[in-house]
Amino acid sequence: MPSQNEGQHRRSIRLREFDYSGAGAYFVTVCSVNRQRLFGDIVDGTMRLNGFGEIVDEEWHRTAILRTHVRLDAFVVMPNHVHGVICLNEGEGKARLAPTIGRFGQPAGGSLGAIVGAFKSASTKRINDIRATRGAGIWQRNYFEHVIRNEAEMERIREYISLNPAGWSVYANNPNRVVAGPPQSEFDEIFVGARRALPSSGVGNKQQ
Repeated sequence: MPSQNEGQHRRSIRLREFDYSGAGAYFVTVCSVNRQRLFGDIVDGTMRLNGFGEIVDEEWHRTAILRTHVRLDAFVVMPNHVHGVICLNEGEGKARLAPTIGRFGQPAGGSLGAIVGAFKSASTKRINDIRATRGAGIWQRNYFEHVIRNEAEMERIREYISLNPAGWSVYANNPNRVVAGPPQSEFDEIFVGARRALPSSGVGNKQQ
């Protein structure tokens, strides 16, 4: 188990002093632990969800039902991760330089971190109940996010998400991608860079 100091010095992939509870649109990617292919398979360029993938899909969409300040946009479940756009208050994103951490170091209620954390916890519990693996990790400890700055970027992200299954063989989140070399898109580049800042998913890291 890591010491308290080790936990405090883990690198963050969040923007410093950015208010993730503020109005705005966020492109979020959440990966399965060790990038295991848990949620289904790509068949002829189409994602075929298994039972676990269907749970993930259901819990993602429950987010907007449970939280009136949340609107969901483009979304896809992939074999070992999800991509989705979360809009808070349907407003234009602005850095308000306000704290986003609540009591005991947890994300403030209503913030992006709290929303993603609730999704991870709910889907993890349902999947572990089915496979009788209480306490097992489903998701990586952290997640990737990108603040969407304008409508043009939103359209590029929507297209990226919609084309993800067809491009699975070359995208960076596929551990067995057939094309070597640099990332194939600007958003793959974001994930490759952010992944270097994630703590390892080995023993001692908290997973959901």
